[in-house]
Amino acid sequence: MGRITTRTPVTRIALGDDDTAVRRRADTLVVEEPLEIRIGGEPLTVTMRTPGHDLELAAGFLVSEGVISAGGDVRSAIHCGGPGTAGTPSAPSLLSIGSAPGTSTAGENTYNVLDVALAPGVAAPITDIARNFYTTSSCGVCGTASIEAIQKQSRYDVGIDPVGVDASLIVGLPQALRAGQTVFDKTGGLHAAGLFDAATGELLVLREDVGRHNAVDKVVGWAVLEDRLPLSGTILQVSGRASFELIQKAVMAGIPILSAVSAPSSLAVELATASGLTLAGFVRGGSMNLYSRADRVRVPERTPR
Repeated sequence: MGRITTRTPVTRIALGDDDTAVRRRADTLVVEEPLEIRIGGEPLTVTMRTPGHDLELAAGFLVSEGVISAGGDVRSAIHCGGPGTAGTPSAPSLLSIGSAPGTSTAGENTYNVLDVALAPGVAAPITDIARNFYTTSSCGVCGTASIEAIQKQSRYDVGIDPVGVDASLIVGLPQALRAGQTVFDKTGGLHAAGLFDAATGELLVLREDVGRHNAVDKVVGWAVLEDRLPLSGTILQVSGRASFELIQKAVMAGIPILSAVSAPSSLAVELATASGLTLAGFVRGGSMNLYSRADRVRVPERTPR
């Protein structure tokens, strides 16, 4: 697993009716490290993430920021020495757009700074402190203005997507997502996001990360680098709650349906409703709550008794 997981000693205590067991053992933890994303050498943002698929993470983030919309918008990306680098820094490593995401040409992924070069003609994002204030649900100023800003900035209108899906398909997605979470099986400490075909239920891509927003960025990043945007006719399944940011990322990528195993926030529902995105929450145990565009979900007719 490389730097995705690490081992650490723990003291395990198991209380029983007759006795208490105390023993030392090794435990597997998911790795969390900072990634600084730079554009043309200029710092843009720092996010705490699980190493791996860093290029996808950066590309997905740039889609949500409205900077890129196709793989050709990214000319190259270089992993550099930076925060969290151990030992003497080596030469930067170039990530080719078509290579395995999150790895260098040398097969290593040891740096926590990714410098992305945009293609000629692609405008770099604004990097001052006021840029895109609506991108975080903790900013304290999100509301009508932020929803209007996202609607104006998105290249895609998810509201006109003619997608329809059987309710039975949606309720099966959390289990399908869980079945693909290989690192979660080892650590129990990762979020996941999966992109599914709404017509067939086929899993197109799944990514895990310590941050649920990062997992979605990696999914969207995979799609943009494969020139699949807009993601019409797809469903984004997430392992946790549906926040404003996740709805934003779905809208910016042209995803018409988002399904979450837990609850949405009020602002997430407002953005989904305003954008025409179908939002399903509490998708578990064969049931779900539909908070917007319920007309896209087909429910089987009841058999008369």
